[in-house]
Amino acid sequence: MSNPEGILTCDVAVIGAGTAGLAAERAARDKGARTLLIDSEFRGTLCANTGCMPSKLLIAAAQAAHNITKAPVFGVQSGAVVIDGPAVMKRVRKERDHFVAATKSSFDDLPDGTMIRAKARFISPNELLLDDGRKITAKAIVIATGSTPAIPPTFEGLGDRMLTNETIFELPDLPRSLAVIGGGPIGLELAQAMARLGVKVMLFDQSDTLGKARDPKVGQALKEAVGRDVTFRLGCDTAATMVGEDVCVSWHGTAEGQKVFSHVLVAVGRPPNLDGLALEHSGLALDDHGTPLFNRETMQCGDAPIFIVGDADADAPLLHEASTEGAIAGGNAADFPKVQPGHRSTAFSMIFTDPPHASVGVTPDDAICGCADYSDQGRARAEARAEGCMAIYADPQGRLIGADLCVPGAEHLSHLLVWAVESKCTAMDLLAMPFYHPTLEEGMKSALRQICAAVHQPEPSARDTRCPPGA
Repeated sequence: MSNPEGILTCDVAVIGAGTAGLAAERAARDKGARTLLIDSEFRGTLCANTGCMPSKLLIAAAQAAHNITKAPVFGVQSGAVVIDGPAVMKRVRKERDHFVAATKSSFDDLPDGTMIRAKARFISPNELLLDDGRKITAKAIVIATGSTPAIPPTFEGLGDRMLTNETIFELPDLPRSLAVIGGGPIGLELAQAMARLGVKVMLFDQSDTLGKARDPKVGQALKEAVGRDVTFRLGCDTAATMVGEDVCVSWHGTAEGQKVFSHVLVAVGRPPNLDGLALEHSGLALDDHGTPLFNRETMQCGDAPIFIVGDADADAPLLHEASTEGAIAGGNAADFPKVQPGHRSTAFSMIFTDPPHASVGVTPDDAICGCADYSDQGRARAEARAEGCMAIYADPQGRLIGADLCVPGAEHLSHLLVWAVESKCTAMDLLAMPFYHPTLEEGMKSALRQICAAVHQPEPSARDTRCPPGA
């Protein structure tokens, strides 16, 4: 793949070795393409390092502490809860490193010469210049450079007291107090987890809606659930200054005030990491934010031999989407100029609060909606976690097209619903399935029945094992 002049040649060059980049390289190689995978660090995926896995490890610790404080509800008495902050963070990093090692092991399976440890920038649509002076000529190029935390100017200059998802897990101990800026998935998950581990937490967001919840009732359920642990200041703009070794956060909008915290977690988004790519030499059309315009069915940028995937395209920053996009782009890059649309699965996102919040599919204004209230649901009540609600959406024929939910077990219930949407099931189809008693799944029945009634479809009677009120 090289010659004495320091020029590397390949069929497909992939910039970035995260989830999307690895999937793209693998898909291209599976089609017989000669590939190069370019990354300056090869540190493993964002999910394993600073995303999904360390956050879930912290959430698991928080849930353990919460379960102890909740035990008296069941007549189970326990002593005072003692949270060992250094031990909590030590386990987070230890288990995190285990997951990182597993992702790094995939690099061992790459053919010799595939890994290029360098930074790359475009010099033409088919050429890259590496920071070590070498050049790469490729038939097609895949951009998979991921994302980076957004830091508003008002939070610069706070030193190590300003945290992001890429630094918070390196804390040797839990913070004394924490201001969380941003009510999206990262902010909500870490705010609730830290609060349950004894940290005084206040969360700020410019919006009044948390987690971009689409259904107002579901959004309110999310707000109430997290609000038991975290103090909110919503509809506010914020700024911060150092006060000694601490940070003073001030806010104004629907309310005004200021408060001193030991740390600030900035979680206002992760824009694409495209700086340094010299996209002006790629010939690509860019949007207002400087991100290449692309076709999400093929992942191709215009008609160029360039594809963009994962967090770099700012479309659906989720691991399963990154894997799908990488596979589509890698296959198309290998076949370029022949490009075909790939299958994009039903939209599906989740926030791992307690209870979790999930969004599935689409929720058009003219959709038929069935709602399920979990505030008195049988199994949830037995477990002292009866709260939240679910909204299921269908088309005029009763075919399921989406759902929003913030209920106990939502991480599992939402999978059932997204599978049903993918399978083009109707509400009647689901009601015809067996429901074991007593389970959280039974709570879906009332929403499904409302849809059946709205589209004038009779409920299946052969398996209509109706549950008593509250089930």
